[in-house]
Amino acid sequence: MPEPQPPLVSVPEPRPVAAILWMVLTGILFVAVTATVKHGAQDLPAAESAFLRYVLGLVFLIPMLKPLAEAHLTARQKKLFWLRGFCHSIAIILWFYAMTRITIAEVTAMNYMTPIYITIGAALFLGEQLASRRILAILAGFLGALIILRPGFRELTDGHLAMIGAAMFFAVSYLTAKRMADEVSPTAVVAMLTITVTLCLAPFAAAVWVTPTLTQVFWMFIVAVLATAGHYTMTLAFAAAPVSVTQPVVFLQLVWSVLTGAILFAEPADGWVILGGAVIVAATTFIAIREAMLRHQSKREPA
Repeated sequence: MPEPQPPLVSVPEPRPVAAILWMVLTGILFVAVTATVKHGAQDLPAAESAFLRYVLGLVFLIPMLKPLAEAHLTARQKKLFWLRGFCHSIAIILWFYAMTRITIAEVTAMNYMTPIYITIGAALFLGEQLASRRILAILAGFLGALIILRPGFRELTDGHLAMIGAAMFFAVSYLTAKRMADEVSPTAVVAMLTITVTLCLAPFAAAVWVTPTLTQVFWMFIVAVLATAGHYTMTLAFAAAPVSVTQPVVFLQLVWSVLTGAILFAEPADGWVILGGAVIVAATTFIAIREAMLRHQSKREPA
């Protein structure tokens, strides 16, 4: 008798056009977040505006409370979540500060370095191997950052330094999330990030507190709505097609940033920033596609 065959599992067909459209919308939403912060938080301390963004966003936490309670987190997991929350809080404060000091295009382009730092951190702390092609991609990413910053050819401000630090702390946050995603549900990961970041930001905000106006509170709520929508559309893009399809579209976010800065804030378009951002996006796209290929190969290998 022939051996029984395992039941067929329906795999959703990739929808590259839908993925690209969702990713384009994601880029527009994230640039809208940046522009709203630049407009609405200009007169607020960075720590306070970041705190307001997360406090006002707690309304989106309500549907996540039940899955979080059912996660039954261990003491070790809670410590790692608090570590992530602290690092993410520092990154958010630095990002809000940079946003009020340098152009939207520079913030967007320098934020592209986060995947480069994640790749380095995964090799140093998670034991992942760095092949020669990955190392070349990392070097290309740093070359892109140098093109943007051009040290020695122009003055580097505290906003540029803050953005470098923000990308590094974001990388630590995402590396911790990568470890925790293997142990708990994505909903619990997002819920714990919201809770820990809000609580970690509270003392920083209290130290520099300035009573915000209703208008400023309104703009910070808009930031929370736009950021939540951006993460949702990004999830839809990842579900519709592989990262090799969605990652190159990330470069359009820099285009929207340049246009937004020029039209709304009279920021001149800097060709060096665009060139450096393109180099970094090319490097991170190569890393993303390479990792997707390696995961696909590992799934095909016999146990």
